[in-house]
Amino acid sequence: MKVLTVIGARPQFIKAATVSNKIRRNGNSEILVHTGQHYDNNMSDIFFEELNIPKPNYNLSIGSSNHGHQTGSMLIALEEIYLKEKPDMVLVYGDTNSTLAGALCASKLLIPVAHVEAGLRSFNKAMPEEQNRILTDHISDLLFTPTLTALNNLRNENVINGVHNVGDVMYDAVNLFKERAKEVSKVIETFDLAPNSYILSTIHRAENTNSLERLTSIIKALSNSNKKIILPLHPRTKKFIQEYNLHVGDNIKIIDPVGYLDMISLQENAQKIVTDSGGVQKEAYFLKKPCITMRDETEWVETVNNGWNVIVGSDTNKILDALENFNPTGTPASAFGNGDTSSIITQIIEDHLK
Repeated sequence: MKVLTVIGARPQFIKAATVSNKIRRNGNSEILVHTGQHYDNNMSDIFFEELNIPKPNYNLSIGSSNHGHQTGSMLIALEEIYLKEKPDMVLVYGDTNSTLAGALCASKLLIPVAHVEAGLRSFNKAMPEEQNRILTDHISDLLFTPTLTALNNLRNENVINGVHNVGDVMYDAVNLFKERAKEVSKVIETFDLAPNSYILSTIHRAENTNSLERLTSIIKALSNSNKKIILPLHPRTKKFIQEYNLHVGDNIKIIDPVGYLDMISLQENAQKIVTDSGGVQKEAYFLKKPCITMRDETEWVETVNNGWNVIVGSDTNKILDALENFNPTGTPASAFGNGDTSSIITQIIEDHLK
């Protein structure tokens, strides 16, 4: 079989690291297309190097721009590639503009679409990610859900055919790479960090960065905490902090974005994690770290229901209270499969294309 995989953003590189290797290991052909949605070294190249992801056959170098322009540019470029390569199936991940463009272009050309991480819903249609995931689900032929909640979301939308609850490929990735991170990553030594001595934070969602009120409230909370905060700073967040002229407290150590192995190491050694990232919420859960989510909702309701994630929005007082007092006990329940999701996905695709 010939599968064409479309990726473009950090979380998709991590997911593809597990699935692409399974596809190719079974003697199948994979064409890898990198849209260039994340394009600098710290957000892109380093992931291919660290995770042994095959070099992309095509790099579209689309870069950052407004949603319509970015998605349209991807559609134009992808159509030409699809017509040339004639894949049996197009595989997309997650909820980015790359996801939607990859799926929509294939659907228009009557090429079957497989969507990894289908069925997620925040029920906030103002989020670009929510728009992308809903549209992608409704034009996909194979829908791989990571949880029973995601499966039920699709059923509620009458999306039934081709749906498979397979678990989460990011659980595969954490299991695969966390030991390697211990051997390879030097980030803890580089920044002279003791285990459980700091809070790890990430901020990148448009709902937070594009809002002066929300970003001010978040930075104020982190700055007023008595905890040491390590903040790998997303380029967009850095731009808005400077644009809004926000004061960042002395307790916050800003570092450049890091690769996946360094990020796993930072998470595994953190006392708590405070984030607006969906992927980081799950990684915190897999690594048994308390997670404080700076959003008004989450797609990963299992992490909240099982007591290891708390939703605080951008409220300064709620963030500060959680930083001080949120301390889950016990062990996170298994809700994301058994760590063999990439093998299950590959087998289902193979069976579908026979």
